[in-house]
Amino acid sequence: MDVGEIVFIVSRLTTGALAAFFAIMLWSKTRDIAWMLMVIGTIAAYIETVYSILVLFGITGDQVSIGSVPVAAILLPNLRTGFFIAAFVVMVIRKLRRR
Repeated sequence: MDVGEIVFIVSRLTTGALAAFFAIMLWSKTRDIAWMLMVIGTIAAYIETVYSILVLFGITGDQVSIGSVPVAAILLPNLRTGFFIAAFVVMVIRKLRRR
């Protein structure tokens, strides 16, 4: 593993941890469903980052696969995006109801 890979891993972990930390701080201050979904999506993104780094190191607990692709590799990116979609849908519905 060279210096570039180490910088890449540390930067992903650091920025993800900061985003998750501030998202959790926001979660404790708000009870708005759209923001809560954004927070959960941010935490899911950090979980995906940690999982991808574990895969990079060869540490996986992939027991279940669909074909040759582990279920976690399919689920984690889509879970994050699903929470973001749900948050945006809540905001769109809220804006449409105000008219």
